Amino acid sequence: MMQTTLNVQGMTCSHCEQSVKSTLQNLNGVNAVDVQLESGKVDIAFDDSNITMIDIRNAIEEQGYDVIF
Repeated sequence: MMQTTLNVQGMTCSHCEQSVKSTLQNLNGVNAVDVQLESGKVDIAFDDSNITMIDIRNAIEEQGYDVIF
């Protein structure tokens, strides 16, 4: 199990927060997601044998948000 915190730009409201959270929760291999709208931080716990950071980043960016490393 891996854990990471991503900086996500472009989230401005609770709908944005829920969009990112539900998108990530629906990915195979993601175990937990916590989105902090005010800081733009997204904490993710995932099984790296099932999903990669690239998959996670792509899923967020497909929703219209930017992941900053």
